Amino acid sequence: MSQTPDSAVRTYIEQHRATFLDDLTAWLRIPSVSAQPDHAPDVRRSADWLAAKLTETGFTTVEVWPTAGAPAVFAEWPSGDPDAPTVLVYGHHDVQPAAREDGWNSEPFEPVVRGNRLYARGAADDKGQVFFHTLGVRAHLAATGRTAPAVNLKLLIEGEEESGSPHFRALVEERAERLAADAVIVSDTGMWAEDTPTVCTGMRGLAECEIRLYGPDQDIHSGSFGGAVPNPATAVARLVAALHDERGQVAVPGFYDGVVELTDRERELFAELPFDEERWLRTAKSRATLGEAGHTTLERIWARPTAEVNGIGGGYQGPGSKTIIPSAALVKLSFRLVAGQDPDQVEKAVRAWAADQVPAGIRCEIDFGSATRPCLTPLDHPALQAVARAMGRAFEVPVRFTREGGSGPAADLQEVLGAPVLFLGISVPSDGWHAPDEKVELDLLLKGVETSAYLWADLAENWRPTP
Repeated sequence: MSQTPDSAVRTYIEQHRATFLDDLTAWLRIPSVSAQPDHAPDVRRSADWLAAKLTETGFTTVEVWPTAGAPAVFAEWPSGDPDAPTVLVYGHHDVQPAAREDGWNSEPFEPVVRGNRLYARGAADDKGQVFFHTLGVRAHLAATGRTAPAVNLKLLIEGEEESGSPHFRALVEERAERLAADAVIVSDTGMWAEDTPTVCTGMRGLAECEIRLYGPDQDIHSGSFGGAVPNPATAVARLVAALHDERGQVAVPGFYDGVVELTDRERELFAELPFDEERWLRTAKSRATLGEAGHTTLERIWARPTAEVNGIGGGYQGPGSKTIIPSAALVKLSFRLVAGQDPDQVEKAVRAWAADQVPAGIRCEIDFGSATRPCLTPLDHPALQAVARAMGRAFEVPVRFTREGGSGPAADLQEVLGAPVLFLGISVPSDGWHAPDEKVELDLLLKGVETSAYLWADLAENWRPTP
């Protein structure tokens, strides 16, 4: 393991803490809300601000990359060592919409420190977690005496993540040669709790569709025609009822093809986490757990594929009654996918399954949106172990492993660049991503800085990727 003196890293961070927080506060004041067209100039201003700060940090190449939407920022700092691994850090500089009237106790774009917490939109998601790498790399250099990082360090900071990353895949494909890396570090995630640092090993993918069923050419009288012609609303109800079997498994033939099953070790590690199911249910505003038989709640939300009904409708929805057979009905479905599943294959399977469920006389139309692929890095991957060691040194406690139940653009980086994706995040559930009073714990933010400072030397010393 790298012998970078921990005390030297911590001393450097403490000496530069005030300036680091002042700079982050300045960035947080820029309302880079990608979802609102009126803020497009602010998103551009955010990219320019970050580019200037990365140049000041020492990156030898810094560029603002335009897209068909909001700009991304690219930076590169070569190691100088011909055998050094190349690492790409991903994050985003755009933020969710926010306004004082949403329930904030202070202006969302006027950062304020209360206690040991920094409150502002983007404090945790994701400006704070992007920015800790700037002080981290400088602490790494100061403690090692190097003039360049121990790895070939690249950054790609997106400007549209909070808008669904509509142009991200195209950007990565277009710039794949510049972005080439042996590993990707995603700093847009969290950990289990303040006293339980964790490293995420994977995220689920996502496929979504809308199924529309059409029967009569118009709404018709249920007394004159009911019981004699197919009813689209009934067909939708039966379609939904057929989505799962009695064990809670998705009943679409071929849906589970290729699924990478949890290892016994992964199940053991999940079970070691201090999971309070009753507390989790309160957070979920729910009264009971339900899901695929044979799996725990954490396994269901992190490592198993799912099918969910997001919306269903058809026929008369107003007050009182209207005795009709409706002409149309619809259902919106989403599928969370795990490692080994191919979104294109899942789409084909769902289309074939739906066609089999629909009775004669009902016309079926299905539209799928763009899909997000799942990503997973094996527990024994050397780069993943380096992240865990670096975090363990910073927090001075054993690091555990989790997965994320949600989805993100990390899988595009994995697929296009052919590099493993590793997650380095210090945010905790109470940080309130997308909610009023979003905040970041300052002690954890500085632990992120420290982890980053240890990571580059550890990777260079303990990992040489196979060409």
